[in-house]
Formats: sequence, C-alpha cells, structure tokens
Amino acid sequence: MTETALPETADLILFNGKVATLDRQNPQAEAVAVREGRVVLAGETREAMRLAGPKSAIIDVGGRRVIPGLIDSHMHIIRGGLNYNMELRWDGVTSLADAMDMLRRQVAATPAPQWVRVVGGFTEHQFAEKRLPTLEEINAAAPDTPVFILHLYDRALLNAAALRAVGYTRETPDPPGGEIVRDAAGNPTGLLVAKPNATILYATLARGPKLPPEYQKNSTRHFMREVNRLGVTSVIDAGGGFQNYPDDYAIIEELHRDGQLTVRIAYNLFTQKPKAELADFSAWSKQVKPGQGDDLYRHNGAGEMLVYSAADFEDFQVARPDMPPNMEGDLEPVIRLLAENRWPWRLHATYDETISRALDVYEKVNKDVPFDGLNWFFDHAETISERNIDRIAALGGGIAVQHRMAYQGEYFAERYGSRAAERTPPIRRMLEAGVPVGAGTDATRVASYNPWVCLSWLVTGRTVGGLALYPPANRLDREDALGLWTRANTWFSSEPEKKGQVKAGQLADLVVLSDDYFSAPEDRIADITSVLTLLGGKVVHGAGEFRTLAPDLPPAMPDWSPVRTFGGYQPRRAEGEGARRLAFSGCGCASACTVHGHAHAQAWASGLPVTDAGAFFGALGCACWAF
Repeated sequence: MTETALPETADLILFNGKVATLDRQNPQAEAVAVREGRVVLAGETREAMRLAGPKSAIIDVGGRRVIPGLIDSHMHIIRGGLNYNMELRWDGVTSLADAMDMLRRQVAATPAPQWVRVVGGFTEHQFAEKRLPTLEEINAAAPDTPVFILHLYDRALLNAAALRAVGYTRETPDPPGGEIVRDAAGNPTGLLVAKPNATILYATLARGPKLPPEYQKNSTRHFMREVNRLGVTSVIDAGGGFQNYPDDYAIIEELHRDGQLTVRIAYNLFTQKPKAELADFSAWSKQVKPGQGDDLYRHNGAGEMLVYSAADFEDFQVARPDMPPNMEGDLEPVIRLLAENRWPWRLHATYDETISRALDVYEKVNKDVPFDGLNWFFDHAETISERNIDRIAALGGGIAVQHRMAYQGEYFAERYGSRAAERTPPIRRMLEAGVPVGAGTDATRVASYNPWVCLSWLVTGRTVGGLALYPPANRLDREDALGLWTRANTWFSSEPEKKGQVKAGQLADLVVLSDDYFSAPEDRIADITSVLTLLGGKVVHGAGEFRTLAPDLPPAMPDWSPVRTFGGYQPRRAEGEGARRLAFSGCGCASACTVHGHAHAQAWASGLPVTDAGAFFGALGCACWAF
C-alpha cells in the first residue's frame, strides 16, 4: 500500500503480533491499524507505525497470535442472555464431584423462592465418573431449594423441592411429547424424559422465576462479556422456544439503543405456534425485513423452526423420529411465503430423512419462485447423505454445523455403531461439493457456547469425553476449522466482505489469544481464551496485562447470582500471561504521549527494532509503556 493511499492517522494500532488474517491475498501480518472502527492496514509493524499520531492507541501484543473475531453461526444468545445470571454452568467441569460441590455452594447462597438451575452446556461423558448425579444425591445437596438440571435435550433432573414448585404430583398427566417418570406408587421421581421431543423440558423450566427487566439487562451484558472472553464478536441468533417476537427482544433492543452491545447479533425469527406457523411469518414479514438494522443488530430471516411438523429431535439415545405425513403440506406454504418475500431461512434438521423431505418441498417451490441469491440453509445435518449434499449445492443452499456430536457422540456410536459415527456430519464432503459451510455451537441448552471446544472437535475429531469419532478424512486442519468460524460464517448472515478477516475495509473485530491456536497441542485447543477482544476497534474484554483496557462491567445481578462465584465456562487451567501493552490515549501520561506521539511514529518509520521499543519510549519519558 502506498503512503498516499493511507489515512493520516490510525485510532488504534496493534503490533508485535502473529496475525492470521484469513485473507488469502495477505495471509499473515504482524501489525493491524484501525480507523473509525475498520481495518485500514494489516501488514508490517513499520507500515502500521507510520499511521501513529498523538491520539493513537498503540498496543504491543507481545508476539501473541491475533485472529479475526469469532462468529457463531448458530447460538441462542438473546434467550441465553436473559437467563445467564441465574444459571450455574457446568460447562467444562471435569468431575461430578466438583460439579456437586458447586451445586451445594450455590444452594447455600440462593434465597427462597429462587431455583438453582444447571441448564445445559455439559454432558455426563465429560465427568471422570462418566455419570450424572442421582436424584438421591441432588435431594441430599438441596433438601429445600428447588434444583433443575437439564442434560442435553434428553432429560431433566428435579429435586423434591422443584417438583413441589412446579406442582407435579401423581395426578399430573404426562404432557404430549414427554414423560414424568414415576415410582411404584405413581409419584413423580424427579426425572423428566423427552419422548419424543423436548417440550416437557422447556415447559417445566419456564415455570421457574424470571429476572426483572433491569436484571435481565445486566445478565445479557454479562453473557456477552463471557463470550467476548472466549473471542466471540458476532452471533447469528437462531431464535428458540419461548422466545417470542417482539416481546422477548425488548431487552436486547434496549441495550442496542443504549450502545451496550459488545457482540454483533443477526437474529432469525422462530415460530412459536404449532399449526399457526404461516400466520406468524405472514405477520412478521410485514413488521421487519431481512437486513433491517445496522452492523451491531440486524434481522437475518426465518427459523430455525419453520414448522413444528418438520422439526426432528436429536436425542440419539432413542430411535430416529419419523416426521408426520403432513410435514410437506405444512412446510410448502411457509417456504413459498419466505421465497416470495425474499426472506432467507434456516431449518433445524438432524437426520437425512428429514432433509430429503424438506428438499422435495424446496425443489418444488424453487421452480415457481427461484431461490437465487437467498442464503437459506440447514442446521445440524449430522446424518446427511452425499446425494442430499449435492441437492443443496444445486439449489444454492448452505449447511451450518455445530459440535453437538462432541457432547452426544457416545450415544450415537452406541446406537448406530462407530462406522456410522465417522461422518456425523460429513464436513469434508460438504466442502468438496462447494456448499457454504459454517460452524457454531447451538448453545446454551445443549452444547457449550465455548467456540474452542467446537474448534477442538473439528480438528481432533474427539468428543469432550475423549471418544475418537472421526478418521483424518473427516477432520479439518486448523486453518480450515478457523475459517468456518470466521470468513465462512459471513455467508450465513449475508455479510460477505464485511467481517471475518483482518483485511483493509472490514470491521475491526480482533482477538488476541492466550495461546497460539496454530501451535498449541491438540489437547489444549479447548483451553484457549482471549486476552484482548476488540469490537470495531474498541476493547470489549481484557485479561491479564490487558485487563485495565477493558471497560468496567457492573457486578452480576442479583447478588446471589452463580456468575459472581463461578463465572461461566470452567477452565482446566489458568489463562496465559498477558502481553505487555502500550496505550497512548486515555492513560495516565496522556500529555507525554501527545508530545511524543509523532516521535514514536517517526522512530518506527526509521526502522527501530521491536526489541528496542521499551528503551526508546522510556527515554522519551512515556510512562504508558508497561515493562
């Protein structure tokens, strides 16, 4: 880039890094310059420092790996944010003994009539004991405080106090789609089983107390900061059960108006009314349009629930459910409406049989209303066939995959065999067919929201319990896996070339890692975190030496919140040491920085080695250099 093409100064410069840009034309850099929220240069330190000015913030990342901000193409962040402060997370906990110790401590801190909720993000296979707690153990830990433990979408464990709180007795009938397990006398034991869908689990959880609006705002801010801590800067929200539009979007929209979003959100609308899905989408198509909003908060289309008769259930401990005969008749008018209104859509589909029937509908509608340019896609697709991959490619669709098999792979292998599990889903085959593929988590009620667990699964082919699922032919190298979490995911929100790379003109969403993703041992990929996360060039998370660069966050509300004691994802080890930093603007020596800012830039332009930087700035009297 020539000097005349560069802006006069940068607002922010990161230097002394190993930048994986994900830009094929410029794959590696050592410095990044940012102006007005966008990258203006990714290149050599000497080039970047020519853009330094009196008010530039300059940060030495100490040789650390820098990547684009991670994008989760399937997450339930809006619903998750409303509840995060109430949840005790077992995500990452490696022993049942530790999990139960956390439960007992939280029970002691939780006042009546509140519940202790462990709502997804873990599997029994991650525990050294390879089992869930018994109902007897839960009742002993919490004789009076209601406890609700959700395990994947197969079951929930309720103690006696929770059964009393929700009013389940021997007279309570089993709801459609679920079972209240009973003892010999007909009394509920506390075990709820999803048969054949998770409605009973959702509906029971919905009976618990909710946070008031001000606490929900605080909760959402803490959840956003938690995913920022893991390097996530963008999410495509897949809606969810009991997430009604527009009522349950009021909190996230208020935070957006107040400038408090630290994650970019593109949201899909999820129908809530069986037998009335078409009416939902007809009404919504008059209220909001795809793309409506801005770079922080925007509408993305329909799904993942389009019609209830097309939603298969992913409990691999039970036989595959057959969708009812009315599936195609329900789905066709919805797809026709969406295509006519140019609404992209996504559809939850676990099994190939469901995908086949949906594609029959899609191909029929496409003949009348071409899908050209509509970024529609399937979610999950664990058992998709080669034929259906090719059908998706021919129609211009995509596939968003999630690491559900990292949590349920043992169950799948037990039912269908290890050979069948080797291609669940067949990601390599999807890519070879030219289908857009993106990655995500499906957090928070099944898998964890931790993107590094997903990246570990993509690279190693192993479950969180250690089972080797995939042969090398169905695993990805580290660069390709990271590509599914950055550049590739922009297709799913119709935002290509806007983000996902460290590239001039793109949004300056950047992450400095605790460990080098490209060289860390495979078994440590899941332990990586961010030490510095920037959204549009602004710091939204800092750890270690970068901690003071991040804005303060109010304490988690209420004061008994599990977040105050335990946080979110539980690390196996402490985060890596933070790098040294240099921040010109906003520091205690702003006047010195202002005086010497141009001298800094001139020194870098004249070829001062990075190793001499400390001595040089010290000689100038800049106290903002942290040695």
